[in-house]
Amino acid sequence: MLEELAVPYTIHKVDISKGEQFTPEFLAIAPNNKIPAIVDPEGPDGEPISIFESGAILTYLAEKFGQFYGQSWTERVKIDEWLFWQVGGFGPMLGQNNHFTVYAPEKVPYAIKRFQDESRRLYTVLDGQLRRQHARGQDYVAGNGYSIADIAIFDWSQSAERHLGAVEGLPDFLSWRALMQSRPAVQRALAL
Repeated sequence: MLEELAVPYTIHKVDISKGEQFTPEFLAIAPNNKIPAIVDPEGPDGEPISIFESGAILTYLAEKFGQFYGQSWTERVKIDEWLFWQVGGFGPMLGQNNHFTVYAPEKVPYAIKRFQDESRRLYTVLDGQLRRQHARGQDYVAGNGYSIADIAIFDWSQSAERHLGAVEGLPDFLSWRALMQSRPAVQRALAL
């Protein structure tokens, strides 16, 4: 989002493998001890503000800079639906899939199957939405253009092959992901 907005920013690495997310300094910004989190030194009324949780960060930045959040209330509702779909389902379920499939010290077949099946279902939902959007002549997930919903969903989608194994049968998703990967700001962000 910051690359798309072309605003200056500084990255501060939080090494979760060393427990840096539990330091008092980081907890003051992100009390849920999760990344991402930001501090805007030029927040509302000129005062600094810290924001945690990706959906809140994206909404804040979209509102502040007036970009990627639609022009009408109706467009914002559609964007919010897909933003909340990502933060409430897509991200958490893919995260659980990744945990039980890759990192769990004990492989639990029921958990692995449950989260792989749910991951497949969610990718199928996304593919169906993109198919409907393509039928309307739209390239992006919600509304009439590129939005914070696309930004939120894209990062998780980068690991589709790990989540699903094979990604055939999701042509609209794959074309959307390629479109997202072709965006110069996305390329700059991924290069970081």
